[in-house]
Amino acid sequence: MARYLRPRVPGAAIFFTVCLADRSSDLLVREIDRLRDAVRRTRAERPFGIEAWVVMPDHMHCVWRLPEGDRDYPVRWSVIKQRFSRGLPFTLRRASHARRRERGIWQRRYWEHHVRSEAELSAIVDYCHGNPVKHGLVARPEDWPYSSVHREVEVIDRGDG
Repeated sequence: MARYLRPRVPGAAIFFTVCLADRSSDLLVREIDRLRDAVRRTRAERPFGIEAWVVMPDHMHCVWRLPEGDRDYPVRWSVIKQRFSRGLPFTLRRASHARRRERGIWQRRYWEHHVRSEAELSAIVDYCHGNPVKHGLVARPEDWPYSSVHREVEVIDRGDG
């Protein structure tokens, strides 16, 4: 079995891609309130900042900033996934999901990248916000309702940015 060694830098900005097991599903946008609640409750218990977040039908991209001295993002993801999944019906599962009593909703692994500079952070945030356009879901990032781009647009509209 592969061992995944994840860097854990306290206070780091980290870019994540988290996917559903069924990449043809639209579960994340259908159950957006369930996802928002799972994130909100987890942040209340284990705080982290959100630099960017976009929820696509079958995956999401986000950039978190952990508090100084804290590097435990795997537990946060585990809790978010569990809270989101609780109460949803079981899906067709692989044997490995069944053995672990998982619902088969999420891909077990996720992709993460520690951001190394402000320029890289800016490019990654732009990538997150542009993802719905890239996938042909909307013409402009601000047309996608499940994105932190709206937070950025509000700051610009107020003249703060």
